[in-house]
Amino acid sequence: MHPLDGLLAVDLTRYLPGPFASRELLRLGARVVRVEPPEGDPMRRTAPAWEAALNAGKESVVCDLKREPALARALCARADIVLEGFRPGVAARLGLGPGDVSDRAVYCSITGFGSGGPHEQRVGHDLNYLGWAGVLADTAPAVPPLPFADLAAGALYAALEIVAALLQRARTGTGARLEISMTHNAHRLAAHRLGGEPTTRLLTGGLACYRIYGTREGRLLTIAALEPKFFGRLCELLGRSDLSTRQWQADQAALGAELAAIFATRDLAAWLELFEHEDVCVGPVRTLEEASEFGGRPAGAGPALGEHTEAWRDELELRDPRQSGYPGRGSPSAAGSE
Repeated sequence: MHPLDGLLAVDLTRYLPGPFASRELLRLGARVVRVEPPEGDPMRRTAPAWEAALNAGKESVVCDLKREPALARALCARADIVLEGFRPGVAARLGLGPGDVSDRAVYCSITGFGSGGPHEQRVGHDLNYLGWAGVLADTAPAVPPLPFADLAAGALYAALEIVAALLQRARTGTGARLEISMTHNAHRLAAHRLGGEPTTRLLTGGLACYRIYGTREGRLLTIAALEPKFFGRLCELLGRSDLSTRQWQADQAALGAELAAIFATRDLAAWLELFEHEDVCVGPVRTLEEASEFGGRPAGAGPALGEHTEAWRDELELRDPRQSGYPGRGSPSAAGSE
């Protein structure tokens, strides 16, 4: 399904949240043009594999936004979607702010804390936003395995809001000005817990029936048997039906210790074989390589830095005033897709 076919998205962002969001727009059919500085998105140097995975199928246009912003302004004037991730106020100073694009455009800013509040100009990265949002309290000092503020609170919220704004535009003919705060949205992801917990640290190790256990050879097994019927069947298969009556007992440490001793008696493969056709909510902790069957392989290389610059200059009838020719040349109508 490609509901965004025929729409042009111009991505002014860097690093992870914006490119992840525009990758989702690309997946939904949009044509995505990245506007990069002459030296390229820093991820080209610091994380080239990530850069390729996030940007395959997009186009790359090189533009120095401070010295020669005309190309970026012309692209944004034509865009259906503009995505930026500068600190509040920067895009407007460059002439690329929400007031500088078509009324029909959906303009989306991904920010750390939103605008207008005491943290508006505060710099940060994912871990900072999660800390401010209160979602690390149960597991700190452990660091989350994914940058949830970047990818969920930032990128996916942005994609959702953009698609909703495009739906509204189809009805009204008018675009939207969106602001995504990664900190506010990260807090929103956990705010349902503010009214109280059914069990202390329900999903972060507080219950023995919802934990990760080691197996004999050192591999790990996920147990998420929250419902009594699942935990009861699990205990039956372990040969310890008596443990099912202790699922909600106060001493979860003791129950967890008994389960840990049992799971340590067999290798991971043996446990998975035992549970294969049973409703017990059990699974392995796989490596990313092992889990690649679910479609996580990159779709190919990303565009070369500036690969589509000259073609877009021709399309927009803009000449490079320095006549130096940015890297690359390609057809602006030859955008790939995932």
